[in-house]
Amino acid sequence: MLFNSIIPFAEPITTTENDRSFFDPSYTTTSLTANKPSDSVSHKNRSQGATGSPLSSECEVWTKACSEAVLGLAKRPENVKWLKSLRRKIHANPELAFEEFETSKLIRHELDRMEVMYKYPLAKTGLRAWIGTGSAPFVAIRADMDALPIQEAVEWEHKSKVAGKMHACGHDAHVAMLIGAAKILKSREHLLKGTVILLFQPAEEAGNGAKRMIGDGALENVEAIFAVHVSHEHPTAIIGSRPGPLLAGCGFFRAVISGKRGPAGNPHHSVDPILAASAAVISLQGIVSREANPLDSQVVSVTSFNGGNNLDMIPDTVVLGGTFRAFSNTSFYQLLQRIEEVIVEQASVYRCSAMVDFFEKENTIYPPTVNDEKMYEHVRKVAIDLVGPTNFRVVPPMMGAEDFSFYSEVVPAGFFYIGIRNETLGSTHTGHSPFFMIDEDVLPIGAAAHASIAERYLIEQG
Repeated sequence: MLFNSIIPFAEPITTTENDRSFFDPSYTTTSLTANKPSDSVSHKNRSQGATGSPLSSECEVWTKACSEAVLGLAKRPENVKWLKSLRRKIHANPELAFEEFETSKLIRHELDRMEVMYKYPLAKTGLRAWIGTGSAPFVAIRADMDALPIQEAVEWEHKSKVAGKMHACGHDAHVAMLIGAAKILKSREHLLKGTVILLFQPAEEAGNGAKRMIGDGALENVEAIFAVHVSHEHPTAIIGSRPGPLLAGCGFFRAVISGKRGPAGNPHHSVDPILAASAAVISLQGIVSREANPLDSQVVSVTSFNGGNNLDMIPDTVVLGGTFRAFSNTSFYQLLQRIEEVIVEQASVYRCSAMVDFFEKENTIYPPTVNDEKMYEHVRKVAIDLVGPTNFRVVPPMMGAEDFSFYSEVVPAGFFYIGIRNETLGSTHTGHSPFFMIDEDVLPIGAAAHASIAERYLIEQG
């Protein structure tokens, strides 16, 4: 995720399982039967209920007791220990976008042990697993897998073993929570009134992982999709979301303004791209301030300006660039259009030419992430049952961006945050910081949230 800060909104909730033990490499999930991992395209279930019997009654109609049963499964001490071990393995071995081969192998190994079917690969390293009846309705839950090119500065036993790479955005926790949800759902498979699709996605940070997953069939038959992102702004296990626009659309631009090189002492012998570029920068500021509805949040920021380093020469070209953001597709693509028009036309005023690149071939454009109102309401109900009404908050929109937005353009979607902030542990740093860390007590809560969202959706939509 491309991060901006969010407003903190609640006090931490108390969790009943406070297991902070370090990972024991010999530990395995004793309730599962080991199977060798495989790279084959599809794996079939060999038995029902491979992960043990559920704690609840049939849950024909979802009640708070069903939520408590799911949370109880997630917070069993052996499951908490297992979730932490998974997250720590992934954290210590970070892989960048489309390089998540070992992460994917670990996921497949765990799914094999649970006897969960999956298709691999999608989008090079991703996979699509499924649990349930194999028939409609189909609901998807997604986790991103990639790390960032950052050198970890946190000193702890499970620090990144790979120089210059770090899980500085919590995707290691996202994967662990989704694997945890798979275990819960598998144990309750006989209760599912349809099919849960689990998407393990590469390259969220690169901006095109979601698009490639969709192109490879990740959303086939899917009628709704949900995802969670950890947040350092919110106390551990607090859940937050909002209906409608949640995260901004984000794009980048690079413009090359061309003139004619000449001596600075005789500017009339040149065509000055510095002057043209300066005028373009000033004019770009008027797009938001004078063309956008003040109630429609938008941003255009020029962040780079390079005309060379010869103090006695007017250069041939100036390169400038920056970012733009908006909360609706209409506003977002209007900004894109106007940025190009303003730069090109301003350059022409000063006898220069200009070309603007929005990196569309590199898939660095993220549309806005928009929560469907019904899907948001579903997340809200699930969260209140799991963590209580005082521990769910309606959060403000933020200017960060997420490639989950590509899914939300195709099917109704619900994106939500779960807090990881714990001052005692030092988990207070923003995503993409070398000091980023999480409070691992969030892992069973996140796994239970995923599982409850999916199972309850099938009951209520089936």
